[in-house]
Formats: sequence, C-alpha cells, structure tokens
Amino acid sequence: MESRTIRNIKTLSPYLCAIKFNFHFLLPLGQRQIAKINKIAHDHHLQTMADIKLNDIGNTNSVTAETLWGMGFDSVIANPIMGPGNLEKLILHAHKNGNGVISLCHMSSPEAQMTYELPVQLKSKKTILYHLFLEWATSLGADGIIVGATFPDIVSFCKKKSRGKLGIYSPGIGTQGVTYKRQSSQDLTI
Repeated sequence: MESRTIRNIKTLSPYLCAIKFNFHFLLPLGQRQIAKINKIAHDHHLQTMADIKLNDIGNTNSVTAETLWGMGFDSVIANPIMGPGNLEKLILHAHKNGNGVISLCHMSSPEAQMTYELPVQLKSKKTILYHLFLEWATSLGADGIIVGATFPDIVSFCKKKSRGKLGIYSPGIGTQGVTYKRQSSQDLTI
C-alpha cells in the first residue's frame, strides 16, 4: 500500500493540490510510514488532509490533532457534531500551530440525506443540520468544508451561503466505497 501510494503521488501530483487520506488507509500504517508519505506529498507541493472525521471532546481532539500534525499532516477533517465549542477549540489550536481544520458539512453517500438534511430546532430557530454545520464552519473560521460532489445542489448552496469565506472540498466523484482486500496485517490492496 505504501509503495502504491507513493507511486500515485509522484504520477498524479501535477494534477492535484491536496491528498485526503481516509481513516481506513491510515490504520494499518505506522507513524514512520505515514510521515514518509506526507513528506513525499510535500516534496511534490501537495497539502495533506487526515480524513478521520475527528469528533470528540477538546482534549482528545487536541491530542489527536497534535499526533497527526507530528506525522506531517497539514489539516484534519472534523465532524462538527461535536458541537461548536469543541470545534472552535480545535480550529484555534490548529491555527495557533499553522495547521487547518476542514469541517464536514454533508457527506457524499446516498444515506447522508437521512442525517445531514434533518430539520433541527434550536432555541429560537428551525434549520437543517447541514445548514447549521455550514454556519458554524463559517463563523468559527474553519479552513474549508466537505460537501459530497454527489449533491451538486448542496455544493452550490454552500458556495453561495459561505460567500467565498470557505474552500469547498467535494469528494465522491466516481466510485464510492472501494473494496479493499487485506492480504496481511501490513498490506492492503485495491
């Protein structure tokens, strides 16, 4: 997996600005392997994102983020379901250290409609969950949002509502849910 990833970085780097490494990709790798992959990506002028959808209390988020940044990641993808207070702490911590936070707004899977489009009642207003996530990302200074490319109307809505304050990253073009076959504890193949 490591050699294939490095080969892909070298081949595709002229066409990319960043690479998003999913949680299931990172789990079987060691810290040295991850740091090596991040260094090669940086050598090819690419930013790297840890797509772990971080979602916990402030201290856990900080420790996790520090570990990821120590391995060379430029940013972390966070799930704002943790609440605005914890999201803000993570963003402030990231910015203090020269790193970024990309906040999940709406996922690309078809099932995302069942959750991210839920109506929610706040104290005095009714809204849609992903609208709330967009509002938090914008007001708290996130470095960008994730909105699945499989929902182009929502991508357009978020672009209009954020008024250029946020980068929008839209995964989900093409095949969703690639199946990986584990050959050993150190090898994963597509």
